[in-house]
Amino acid sequence: MNEVTTIGLDLAKNVFQVHGVDASGRAVVRRQLRRGQVLPFFEKQAACLVGIEACATSHHWAREIAKFGHEVRLMPARYVKPYVKRNKNDAADAEAICEAVTRPTMRFVEVKTEEQQSVLMLHRTRQLFVRQRTTLINAIRAHMAEFGIVAGIGRNGVERLLRLIDGGMDKRLPPAAEECLRALQTQLVLVKRHPRG
Repeated sequence: MNEVTTIGLDLAKNVFQVHGVDASGRAVVRRQLRRGQVLPFFEKQAACLVGIEACATSHHWAREIAKFGHEVRLMPARYVKPYVKRNKNDAADAEAICEAVTRPTMRFVEVKTEEQQSVLMLHRTRQLFVRQRTTLINAIRAHMAEFGIVAGIGRNGVERLLRLIDGGMDKRLPPAAEECLRALQTQLVLVKRHPRG
């Protein structure tokens, strides 16, 4: 009875770790796979339960592995951690994932579709641009305040500071500082111009 019924897959950038057990719980597969070997490995396996920690790339791998008829379940890493029996390494993590995925009380993360991940990416990209815009505005305000140049809070205040930078006529700004402020202004214009910012 060497047929694999459950596999724990520890994801990585290049070398993945696999731990597979049979119906009795006896380990029958313990091996490393390079990135290019992962899908061929799962394609050859009979349909089984596959556990993966929910992390970067996990939704991609879950979708791809499920195409071969496997039942793929994602679990938050913090729920897998208690199942690590010895020093933390990839092999121990894969074994812990393999055990955790079979627990009846385990909480799973739903595998996101490509469309769901695209919407999530849209929100995260927009948040990034908003953070960048805020950071740039705060930097411009702080640097100019170091030379005694301040403006009111809000969009009008920032626009006033940007006009001062554009004009280049304020004698309080040394040339080196003016050059830095122009660079920040250019970045701010780019971020504000982006449709998601």
